[in-house]
Amino acid sequence: MNQTSQNTTTKNFLTPDFLLQNKFAQRLYHDYAASLPCIDFHCHLSPEEIATNKKFSNLTEIWLKGDHYKWRAMRAIGVNEKYITGNATDEEKFYAWANVVPQTIRNPLFHWTHMELQKPFGIDEYLNADTASGIYKHCNELLQQDDFSTQGILHKSKVEFVGTTDDPCDDLNFHQQLVKDNCSIAVKPSFRPDKVLNISNKTAFVNYLQQLETASAVAITDINSLLQALQNRVDYFHANGCIVSDHGLTQMPVVTAFTDALETEFAHFLADNSTTHYSSPEIFAGFILLELCKMYHAKGWVQQFHLGPLRDNNKRLLSQLGENTGFDSIGDFPQAVALSKFLDCLDSSSQLTKTIIYNINPADNDMFACMAGNFNDGTIKGKVQFGPAWWFLDQKDGMEKQMNALSNMGLISTFIGMITDSRSFLSYSRHEYFRRILCNMLGEEMEKGLLPTDENWIGKIVQQICYYNAKEYFNL
Repeated sequence: MNQTSQNTTTKNFLTPDFLLQNKFAQRLYHDYAASLPCIDFHCHLSPEEIATNKKFSNLTEIWLKGDHYKWRAMRAIGVNEKYITGNATDEEKFYAWANVVPQTIRNPLFHWTHMELQKPFGIDEYLNADTASGIYKHCNELLQQDDFSTQGILHKSKVEFVGTTDDPCDDLNFHQQLVKDNCSIAVKPSFRPDKVLNISNKTAFVNYLQQLETASAVAITDINSLLQALQNRVDYFHANGCIVSDHGLTQMPVVTAFTDALETEFAHFLADNSTTHYSSPEIFAGFILLELCKMYHAKGWVQQFHLGPLRDNNKRLLSQLGENTGFDSIGDFPQAVALSKFLDCLDSSSQLTKTIIYNINPADNDMFACMAGNFNDGTIKGKVQFGPAWWFLDQKDGMEKQMNALSNMGLISTFIGMITDSRSFLSYSRHEYFRRILCNMLGEEMEKGLLPTDENWIGKIVQQICYYNAKEYFNL
């Protein structure tokens, strides 16, 4: 797309060699990384939108709705909530975002915004108040074409595997539909049982168990029937192609004996409407999670632990807008001791499956990288992974710090690469961003004489990190 504008086009910084600061970096990226498919083993894309091959009505719907990153930036500038999550029209919301974009320089949103417009839409202009109208019209027209449906965009982004995030009670109908339709992209569910660990809120917990009873066809009256219900759902997910579990936690729960007294209390807790509190919610969560992890091991799944966020900080706006609207943050929870004890408990009984641990606080990077190394036992390459930089850290600085910690404390050559962790079908530029950053890091060290200048040698390691390690790790 070319429009007359007084503004310099994005070609000035989104060149083919964007982020690639020397000839080694450029060749590593273009010759070894750029053409590889994407394995997106953790995201929040809608299985329904993929299965129905949805076409989005406009750019706001596919790009701005649900995007906490953009919402936080708009609030920081002083944009009224009407134009963020409120009742403004989609076009008004897009123009509000376009006005903010020039002020996002040095925030990763500036890079991501223009990368997401360049691919798949072919936009080579800066987004601002002057260009907003033409860009909005151009993208809306493209979104009505078959190539810009959900599956069309995934194909354009060379996505080979999508790991969605799914509650144990989900019926997985849309995953089944994708299999029936012989979708060329492998879209598989991931088992995310967070709600069953939260016994502190009895009303929400009991309501959830009622859903679990229906889904599992098991009456849940005690701890054993709860575990049977969960086993039934693990079996069901496995039968529907699931190979991954996922958990979002502030920190790993305590691992200690779940006594007969706690079992009895749990049965009374479920049966007695007047009992509102369970005495040991963390011990309960630790026990249930440990038993789930044993089920994952029996199935040969990969288990993921996303640790550290401090959620729902702004209670006033939480009450107005609800959860997942942009008020979460990096937490400073202690992680090492509980994580070590949990993994060690599974390892001691030879029930530790392949595991990915994700850190959200960069202060803990070295500890997480070390922790992964404690439980690599020579049976599987990279059995326990220090997961890719995610959420607040999935930007250039965060990725570099994560990979530097992994390189210093472990082997980056075994790393399984990037994820989108996104609800947007336009986020696959994150994989390109990661690959460019990786190639630049290695290319700079080749130029400085810190790494061999053998491009074939280093290039093959780049390919392992960007694609082949994940393909092997998830048995794809």
